[in-house]
Amino acid sequence: MQRLKLRLTAASVAVAALAATSGHAFAQKKYDPGATDTEIKVGNIMPYSGPASAYGIIGKTQAAYFNKINAEGGINGRKINFISYDDGYSPPKAVEQARKLVESDEVLLIFNPLGTPSNTAIQKYMNAKKVPQLFVATGATKWNDPKEFPWTMGWQPNYQSEGRIYAKFLMKEKPNAKIGILYQNDDFGKDVLKGVRDGLGAKAATMIIAEEPYETSVPTVDSQIVALKSKGADTFISITTPKFGAQSIKKVAELGWKPLFILNNVSSSTGSVIKPAGFENAQGVISATYGKDPTDPQWKSDPGVKNFDAFLAKYMPEANRADSSVGFGYSSAQTLVHVLKACGDNLTRANVMKQAASMKDLKLEMLLPGITINTSATDFAPIDQLQMMRFKGERWEMFGPVFSGGVSG
Repeated sequence: MQRLKLRLTAASVAVAALAATSGHAFAQKKYDPGATDTEIKVGNIMPYSGPASAYGIIGKTQAAYFNKINAEGGINGRKINFISYDDGYSPPKAVEQARKLVESDEVLLIFNPLGTPSNTAIQKYMNAKKVPQLFVATGATKWNDPKEFPWTMGWQPNYQSEGRIYAKFLMKEKPNAKIGILYQNDDFGKDVLKGVRDGLGAKAATMIIAEEPYETSVPTVDSQIVALKSKGADTFISITTPKFGAQSIKKVAELGWKPLFILNNVSSSTGSVIKPAGFENAQGVISATYGKDPTDPQWKSDPGVKNFDAFLAKYMPEANRADSSVGFGYSSAQTLVHVLKACGDNLTRANVMKQAASMKDLKLEMLLPGITINTSATDFAPIDQLQMMRFKGERWEMFGPVFSGGVSG
């Protein structure tokens, strides 16, 4: 009898100890709206319609990647519930969708919302609500301002860095260039333009002989290109989104104009811009990149590209692997997964931003060798390196070193 009593007491002690530890573990879990033991709600805003609808594939790729993660058990046992809305590349619509995601859907964060005008429209709201506006899909320089906007962080190289890199290239290769610039008349276009001007420095005044802005509501940019050619430009910089990037390649060829042609990164997709514009029309066009092009034979045996292809085969067989937006969606989704894993059981909005601001030399499968992701509490620009490339045959060929165009602020 005495022995049985002792045993019971020991068992009770063990049960009590177990309850205490599990209680302790439970106390360690911290959740904000959008996170539970089983789920992480991630919001997203994309232009599935409208003038920038070519980018809609980014959201579809991210959804497919999160399906893959969920199929493999999720993140620390939690499934990602990805809620993605269309804003038609319209800032007022973006505001409406951001409110819906935060106030009705109660997401933990808004991930990779696309477009400079749309993100500008929601930035103050997101920061007032203290909800992460994380890895925005636009390279505007202003996303790297942790002091003023601690809840907003960029992802891709910023536009001013990119503009500076093109300017560095021209100063070296064509210091007497007569530059004509076509640019989208919004924060995106003006940001790249500022980088070009800053990079040219005092020479900007003599080298840039003409600038032609366009609105995203126009059907074509043909008249702007005709104007730049007629002003005697021998160097053409096209600061455009995909639809207008393809138009600019076509029109330059149609006019028989042979300038040194620089096309900004967001319109450099072989699949969604170059091919529709005609490979023959794009020969010699110059751009800059930070990601691997899966159609380039040099990456044929690359383990990262093999994983990317395996993902597409299983989760997104309809995708065009030549569209660089597919690679963008894949890499940005991998970055978010890295951050959410790092959060562990502390899924608060503050910890999401803390982990996002603590990335060190993160390598992603589809980033070029030598390009890594780095952030800190004072640096919200994850990628600031680019490599120049030239279009030849049916693909881009990289040349020169990896440039860092880092611009603070």
